[in-house]
Amino acid sequence: MSVKNYILTHRDRFIDEWFSLLRIPSVSSQGEHKADMIVCAERWREMLLSSGFVRAEVMPTTGNPVVYAERIFSPDAPTVLVYGHYDVMPPEPLDLWKSPPFEPEIRDGYVWARGADDDKGQAMIQLKGFETALREDLLRCNVKFILEGEEEIGSPSLEAFCTANSDLLKADVILVSDTSMVNEATPSLTTGLRGLAYWEIEVTGPNRDLHSGHFGGAVANPVNVLCHILAQLIDDDGRITIPHFYDDVEELSAAEKEMLAQVPFDEERYKQSIGVAELRGEIGYSTLERNSCRPSFDVCGIWGGYTGEGAKTVLPSKAYSKVSCRLVPNQDYEKITRLFISHLQSIAPKYVSVNVSRHHGGQAYVCPIDLPAYKAAEQAFTIAFGKKPLAVRRGGSIPIIPTFEQILGIKSVLMGFGLERNAIHSPNESFGLERFFTCIEAVAEFYRIYR
Repeated sequence: MSVKNYILTHRDRFIDEWFSLLRIPSVSSQGEHKADMIVCAERWREMLLSSGFVRAEVMPTTGNPVVYAERIFSPDAPTVLVYGHYDVMPPEPLDLWKSPPFEPEIRDGYVWARGADDDKGQAMIQLKGFETALREDLLRCNVKFILEGEEEIGSPSLEAFCTANSDLLKADVILVSDTSMVNEATPSLTTGLRGLAYWEIEVTGPNRDLHSGHFGGAVANPVNVLCHILAQLIDDDGRITIPHFYDDVEELSAAEKEMLAQVPFDEERYKQSIGVAELRGEIGYSTLERNSCRPSFDVCGIWGGYTGEGAKTVLPSKAYSKVSCRLVPNQDYEKITRLFISHLQSIAPKYVSVNVSRHHGGQAYVCPIDLPAYKAAEQAFTIAFGKKPLAVRRGGSIPIIPTFEQILGIKSVLMGFGLERNAIHSPNESFGLERFFTCIEAVAEFYRIYR
């Protein structure tokens, strides 16, 4: 039986198993779903065993558990470590979903559910690609699986787990499906990810909320002050104003610019797809450079004062904001954090106090395109999709990838299958049903080639 035939024969079962995961609301950022995290980890363990792994277990961490599995053919064979995550983003706002987020539905050729892409769909592609290769006797390497339950909150427990289990996780390469392709017609392999630094700012003024009539105009309003501080962090040319922020940023080489030029990109269509009339970013760089190869600063949330129904004339005591920077290779997120905190303290006026809390962060990552596993993935994509994939840097971040390299000494190949239209982290997340099966074929072909 060929790869395509095996996938076709087991198509309905693959969908049923995928849906069994999508129905579990494994939202790592919400405490009420703690039990669901355990349920989801156990479901993964069951499916790993039924798909052909001879060992699979749920292993404790200081947070949500890790699911580990392995199938070892020979100590002399190369070993692939597949990484994925079973936690998902919160589904809110619920009223924007066309169908319930944890009741997967096939509609218009797509599967709609939270996690359909990120990352239950893509992790299932890896699992079913492994199963297909195993059943078709294509597998000639050892395979290990590690699935965490905290990627969406910065993987706080995984680094310690990897350090404590470095022998268990020994491998020649890590295969990751948690990134995206250029578009439906253009397969691509991700060769770089931006790093991330994420903070929360608290601005405090008076010791309590005040009557805006009695105190307005005489006491600084923390919300006003916070807005003014944030507005100073980007100049009119789209440059981040933190001193020394760009010290370690390298310009793209001529070869990298040539690779970027091969990416099909329609700027008008891009604007229409997100409903904006004009784009805005750092002067002197193209849109593709700005969203993948240049650093960025964004306010991810801002709040303070009264936001309920009706009016309340209040001058709030506090204001808050969550902000993030996407970083590029050579920018260290710890150094950027120190620069950011120092700068905010230097520009904060004396009539308020400013406190910055660190959330998660991670370094940028670049994958060498001469790795044997990268070459195998490139050939596998060519077989499954009918054309050679482009090598493309992406603007997102997976902080654990550079951590893997630091602790385990292993490079990762970013074999992602998502699309921008899949709306990960947003309402109505989806994944194309037929593309799901094509992607499984690509993974199976990877195992045929990689020896």
